[in-house]
Amino acid sequence: MGQSRPTETKGASVADRTPDPSTPGPDEVQQRLEEALFEIRRIIAGQDAMLERVLVCLLAGGHLLIEGVPGLAKTLTIKTTASVLGGSFQRIQFTPDLVPSDLVGTRIYRPDTGTFDTELGPVFCNFLLADEINRAPAKVQSALLEVMQEHQVTIGQTTYPVPEPFLVMATQNPIESEGTYPLPEAQVDRFMLKILVDYPEHDEELTIVQRQLVPPPKLRQALSLEDLQGLQRTVLDVYVDPAVVSYSVTLATMTRAPAEHGLPDIAPYISYGASPRGPISLVQSARALALLRGRDYVVGMDLKDLAKDALRHRLVLSYQALAEEVTPDSLLDRVLEALPMPRIDLARATAAA
Repeated sequence: MGQSRPTETKGASVADRTPDPSTPGPDEVQQRLEEALFEIRRIIAGQDAMLERVLVCLLAGGHLLIEGVPGLAKTLTIKTTASVLGGSFQRIQFTPDLVPSDLVGTRIYRPDTGTFDTELGPVFCNFLLADEINRAPAKVQSALLEVMQEHQVTIGQTTYPVPEPFLVMATQNPIESEGTYPLPEAQVDRFMLKILVDYPEHDEELTIVQRQLVPPPKLRQALSLEDLQGLQRTVLDVYVDPAVVSYSVTLATMTRAPAEHGLPDIAPYISYGASPRGPISLVQSARALALLRGRDYVVGMDLKDLAKDALRHRLVLSYQALAEEVTPDSLLDRVLEALPMPRIDLARATAAA
């Protein structure tokens, strides 16, 4: 498969984009991202799939939800990524006694002047780590909605924008139910990807334990905030074939009406399918993944690799599914098996242009 970037043909559903000649090519972008990954891997052993998805969210400008049992370096991964990319970093440990003002800030009365001052909260940073987000009550979780979607916070009658780029990276523990609050669907939908982290392999765990016997290495900042914003703009130049867009929309449609697409046996397990944010997130993240893999065009495998990460948290399962312990991933596996990947002839697309 060639590395030339196909341009869109007449009538394509994706808007025409004229690449900026000053933007780096896919090979240069991949090299710079590999340098950042190298620094992160000096601290984090294994978990290559998770690290790849973290960078995908960063490049695509989305928010990230990581779920896994304690001790799998979820918090360390996010903190290390922020150190390698520069910018301001804040960590909020979510607990049941938090209130919304602990996140966004509040107005404080000054008796000496008789006026109110605004104290901004820890969300005013480039990288926000919401640690164990499911331990805070719904009103605190909802306080993140505006800042995640609009990149701004309203305190009183004044709106304050957060620094750019702004990324929320949240973790949650799936094995404890005492003192936890499930995230509302409206907020879960704001996360571009949800990553499930599993235990490391034996050799990876050996490396993890051995690294605890020596002082941690001093990290080097591999990218600046300006570099990251430039790479985010480069993602917008990644070509997306109309067949790829159609594939992502069909995936979401099949989760909403599986019986109409030849999957009547899984219909009782799904109360609500993926929202339109599902295919939007899938296509946007596939662009970033293609760039991370050294291409400036998206192929079907990019979407298939990210489909479960982009859609699993957007499925609302029925009581029957919960009773039978059916998981969103098992349902998505059935959908992916039933839908052939799109066939894209990049050479023909380039010739037609």
